[in-house]
Amino acid sequence: MEVSSIQGFANVQFDPVFTAAIASLLFLLGVGLRNRYEIFRRLCIPAGVIGGLLAAATTFSLSASGVAAVNFDLSLQIPMIAVFFTRIGLTGSFRAFHRGGETLFLYLCCCWGLALLQNIVGVSAAKLLGLHPLLGVMAGAVSLQGGHSLAVIFGPSAESLGAEGALVVAVAAATFGIIVGGTLGAPVADWLVRRKNLKLTTDLEFFKKGYHDSEEREAITINDFIHTLGLLLALMAFGRWGADRLQHWAREVWGWGNFTFPGYLGAMFLAVAFRNLNDALKIVRIHPQCLDLISTVSVSLFLTTSMMSVRIGELYGLALPLLAILAVQTAMILLMTVFVIFPLMGGDYDAAIICSGFIGHGLGAPPSAVSMMRAACDHHNLVSYKAFLIVPLCGAALIDLFAIPNILWFMRSLAH
Repeated sequence: MEVSSIQGFANVQFDPVFTAAIASLLFLLGVGLRNRYEIFRRLCIPAGVIGGLLAAATTFSLSASGVAAVNFDLSLQIPMIAVFFTRIGLTGSFRAFHRGGETLFLYLCCCWGLALLQNIVGVSAAKLLGLHPLLGVMAGAVSLQGGHSLAVIFGPSAESLGAEGALVVAVAAATFGIIVGGTLGAPVADWLVRRKNLKLTTDLEFFKKGYHDSEEREAITINDFIHTLGLLLALMAFGRWGADRLQHWAREVWGWGNFTFPGYLGAMFLAVAFRNLNDALKIVRIHPQCLDLISTVSVSLFLTTSMMSVRIGELYGLALPLLAILAVQTAMILLMTVFVIFPLMGGDYDAAIICSGFIGHGLGAPPSAVSMMRAACDHHNLVSYKAFLIVPLCGAALIDLFAIPNILWFMRSLAH
């Protein structure tokens, strides 16, 4: 940590270790506030977002009052990003995809279509409002399907491409999405059940297939943890190396001067390939709970450090245009849910519950989807096993295999 002073104005610079330590404490503070206040739990606001935004508000107040400028070193975010995307890749099991059948494939296509539409709508609305088009991407699939995780990953990248205030817009849009998605999902499902006079029956075939793997309930051992961590690190290293080689060949050999292929994307696709090869050959044992633990720790610290660095002052001039874009996005997903998702999923009770999940993760995040489906099922006292198999599998893993390259393409195309 370094402290300097210029004309009575203090400048505080935290190094990576100090930044990680502060982030850990802020995350614990966020956990405490979530446990204390029901509204944070009901809206599925991550603890890292709560603690990090409190820090951002504090640093903004110190800067605005002329007391001090506080800066954090975010260099540890790079490996945290890689862990996040590698974890996504390791969930891309084609065997699990096959288990969901035709309905899962149709739902996944709808999720991919929604990601594309959200970016198109966001960019179009941003241009009409006189904003940088990349801000429309930030208020599109980045924040609404990606949640705070992708918001803080792609926000700084958009700013480096010329979109001032992109991180703040992405974070604000993700927060809006979680609140709205976590509010509308269950009521829409209930409205469909009553409006269509649906019979309260569910497809029990999906109960036989199961939507929870038994191995996920096994205890974690030290060996399991070390093996899983080693696998993640190896995939991250070779994935980044492969991405660097591909980018070099594209630029130097094929003549694609502006071609960019991030290392974390290489790690994600390598992880997908390895997961499905391992499903067939049983090379190593992949322990889901260890993956969840490592990924949760990484993402929690990543979210917290990113929220700590949010520049709140940049949101003032963008508030009303951002709300206009998000209102259009909300109307679009509601229309798509009622007139596309519901009939495609069968037009029955299971379809109505799936619709609640679609709104939950289409506007917010996978936890919102699960919360909305649980609320809808509890209201009608009937669990939809079909919904609980299809929605989490697509919304938490498979959708990113298309959404992330889609986001990157929009960002590169609109950069200037």
